[in-house]
Amino acid sequence: MTKVSLEGQVAVVTGAARGVGELLARKLSARGAKVALVGLEPDALKQVSDRLHGESGFWHADVTDQEAMAQVATEVKERFGKVDIVVANAGVANGGPFVESDPVAWRRVIEVNLIGSAVTARAFLPVLMESRGYLLQIASLAAITPAPMMTAYCASKSGVEAYAHSLRAEVGHKGVRVGVGYLSWTDTDMVRGADQDEVMRELRQRLPWPSNKTYPLGPAVDRIVAGIERRSSHVYAQWWLRGMQGVRGYLPGIIGAVGQREMRRFEPRLKGVSTGLVGAGGAADEQRQQGISP
Repeated sequence: MTKVSLEGQVAVVTGAARGVGELLARKLSARGAKVALVGLEPDALKQVSDRLHGESGFWHADVTDQEAMAQVATEVKERFGKVDIVVANAGVANGGPFVESDPVAWRRVIEVNLIGSAVTARAFLPVLMESRGYLLQIASLAAITPAPMMTAYCASKSGVEAYAHSLRAEVGHKGVRVGVGYLSWTDTDMVRGADQDEVMRELRQRLPWPSNKTYPLGPAVDRIVAGIERRSSHVYAQWWLRGMQGVRGYLPGIIGAVGQREMRRFEPRLKGVSTGLVGAGGAADEQRQQGISP
């Protein structure tokens, strides 16, 4: 597809305080976009905004809060005059056995990753229709393949993938393109936080190549930017993820069989697995729930 110049475009990035969101904001800004950063950590967002090349702003909001996100959309439109690109990137994760999982953390993963993405789209679709813009929903390898010990994350990412594909058909005739971005294990705070648990780290290392690797952040975000420039329906942050689409129908049966063997092997050690939200982003979200300022 033909590339769309990002010069003068207005891009909204949720979950922009660190990781994929932060670097994506920097790369979009370097290509001439005006960037609106949205997240739970105003101090971190301000630091990101201050380092961007061009015009930018930041908004402190919980993506699951419909009223707050609607206000953000209004203010971003007032500030920049339009919105051309929205990247629904905000997300959290937890791990561990489902039966012993923290029900609050498990539910929060679904709320942020799935409900928060839908709230983001609901808030910004009216302005995207005005600009005939582009919505990129960040999903994951977890949308393509199930994984034991990751029930909430896989459910949420499978959900946003299906939701975004459905939305594409609804809004395409109004000029809005919708894409889904897929990432494998990428060197972010979330992945590093998950790796702090010994059992989760070992389980991941036992995955087949190339899904057992942690990939550098820079090239992954470069691929996402290229997808945004092309308004792509599918964006793959690692080259091999595209090939996973062709075999995804076989994966639940394979993982169901192999996963039983792995769970049996790790059973004596599962009681010690942390089940809360992981990484600094997870900590910021838990502070929000407890009413503590980030």
